[in-house]
Amino acid sequence: MDVYEAVTSRRAVREFTDRHVPREVLERAVAAAAWAPSASNLQPWHAYVVTGRPLAELKKCAGERLASSDPWDEPEYEQYPPDLKSPYRERRSAFGEQRYGALGIAREDLEARQRAASANWDCFGAPAALFCYIDRDMGPAQWSDVGMYLQTVMLLLRAEGLHSCAQMAWAKYHRSVAQVLSPPDGLILFCGMSIGFADAAGVGAARTGRAPLEETVTFVDGCGASAGAMNS
Repeated sequence: MDVYEAVTSRRAVREFTDRHVPREVLERAVAAAAWAPSASNLQPWHAYVVTGRPLAELKKCAGERLASSDPWDEPEYEQYPPDLKSPYRERRSAFGEQRYGALGIAREDLEARQRAASANWDCFGAPAALFCYIDRDMGPAQWSDVGMYLQTVMLLLRAEGLHSCAQMAWAKYHRSVAQVLSPPDGLILFCGMSIGFADAAGVGAARTGRAPLEETVTFVDGCGASAGAMNS
C-alpha cells in the first residue's frame, strides 16, 4: 500500500471485529511512527498500547461509569472553542448529521445519540487501543507534534491492513484510564485510539466528506494567486 492509498483509505472506523491483532504488528507500526516530525526533535508524545486483560478492565470500568451516570472527569484541555465560528461550526454539524444519519438516528433523539456515543468507551469493539499523553507543560507547537505522530501511527496501521479511530472521548474518563495505565504525574491524556480490523458488515462505514480544496488551500505560484485547484 503506497502512502496515497493509506491516506485516502484511512477513516475513523467505529465498528471493529474481535480478530486478534498480533503484538509484532503493533510494535512495528509504533516503532516506525517514532520518526514522525517534531520541533527540535522533542518527541513530546507518550503512548500506551493496550490489549488483552488491561483493555478489558478499562472498558469494564468505563462501562460501569456510564451505567451509573457517573459524571465525566474534570476536563484537562478544551476540545473545541466555546464559540465555534463559521465554517467550522457548519462542518461539525454536518459530521453529526452524517454520523447519526447513517445509524438511522434522528437529530432530536438525544437518548439514541448517547447510546451510540457510548460505544466510544468500548473502543467500538476493537481488540487493541493506544492512549496518547502529553506533558502538561508543553505548548501549542508540541500539541501539533503529537497530532503529526498520531496521524503517522494511523497511516502505518493502514499499511498493516488495520483501521483505527482517534477518540478525544477517552479524555472524559482520564482518571479511569490513569488507574489502569499509571502514567507519570504531569501528563495529560490527549486521546485514545481504537485499533483493529474493520467490520465490513458494519453500518455507517462511509467516509466523512471533506471541504472543497479551494476552501482550505491557496496556491501562490507567481502566475496570480488562486484558491484550490484553479478551475479554468
